[in-house]
Amino acid sequence: MRTLLSRATQVDPSFNVGLGLIVILALAEIFAVTSYYIGRVSPVRTPAQAVATTIARPAAPPVSTPAPPATQTAPSPEAVAQTPPPSLVNQLLREGVELRDRGDTTNALARFEEALESEPSNVPVLEEIAKTYDSMQLYDKSNEVWRKLHDIGPSAGQAYELADQRLKLGVSAPATTDASAASASVDAASHRDLGGNPEGAVMGISELKATETPDPDAETNLALRIGIKKQTGATVDHTKVKILVEFYDTVGDKDVKLTDADVNYEWLTPKHDWTDATPEVLSVSYLRPKTGVGSPESSLSEAAATVRPGQKGRGKASTADSGKRKYLGYRIRIYYDDKLQAVQAEPSRLLQLFPAAENTSAQ
Repeated sequence: MRTLLSRATQVDPSFNVGLGLIVILALAEIFAVTSYYIGRVSPVRTPAQAVATTIARPAAPPVSTPAPPATQTAPSPEAVAQTPPPSLVNQLLREGVELRDRGDTTNALARFEEALESEPSNVPVLEEIAKTYDSMQLYDKSNEVWRKLHDIGPSAGQAYELADQRLKLGVSAPATTDASAASASVDAASHRDLGGNPEGAVMGISELKATETPDPDAETNLALRIGIKKQTGATVDHTKVKILVEFYDTVGDKDVKLTDADVNYEWLTPKHDWTDATPEVLSVSYLRPKTGVGSPESSLSEAAATVRPGQKGRGKASTADSGKRKYLGYRIRIYYDDKLQAVQAEPSRLLQLFPAAENTSAQ
């Protein structure tokens, strides 16, 4: 028995080796399986983060999507092209006025001219140019611009009215350069003439028009129509009225002297005594023949038509001045009871060259 039991319990060495191999293989397989599952856990997490990132990123584009609608609401190219010119003209106009107010008239005119290149018929720009020339006492140039404004017509508004006044009288602008203020002052003041200048308490000028007639036998044939009114409520003694109309020439294109041409005057209204409110109209003519005759220099003062109501006459004077004579313009003075009532001139620089005395005794 002992022998049998002893043999039965003996273990074959090859069995142990086989069992060890099985255990080793099992452990290896367990290790491999464990490594496999551990390796899958990490790759799965990475794609999850990538997916989360991919989902989060599409949310960003909506932030930039409003940009296209903004471009759709932007002004059209036509609107953009039309806006700058008015803005540019207004800017140049403001700069020009500021420069003129500082005394820099040269650069002010340059700004105004630049504005006219964009809008040649711009009324405010033309008006400021005319006022600038007036401030420089370049009245011939300012009158050219006032004529442009006058040619535009009533559509120019108050600038047209102001231009009409200036051209009728040929005088410089009042000290105030605001067209609306000047126009308002003319309407408000009963004793102001067509140019806004103060008139006397008794008489003033209601009409002034110069007309040149083509004449093959004359260098200049011109008629000056003057309307003379009495002020509201005034009583006129026509014997105290004195009207002086003087024509001037340029001699040799530089000197300014009383004319030597034929000067005639005639009342166009029958009574010219101012018994009613109707203006009395005087016509004074200037005639320079193509061939003239000289006379002493002392007779030049007779070229002024000195008019008293009830008279009709003629004045003539000549001189042997060297240089060709050419018509320049006229100066009108009206006195009542030896006091100056009204004075006008064309061109207005004649008022600077020959100031009007307050009374005839001071001449």
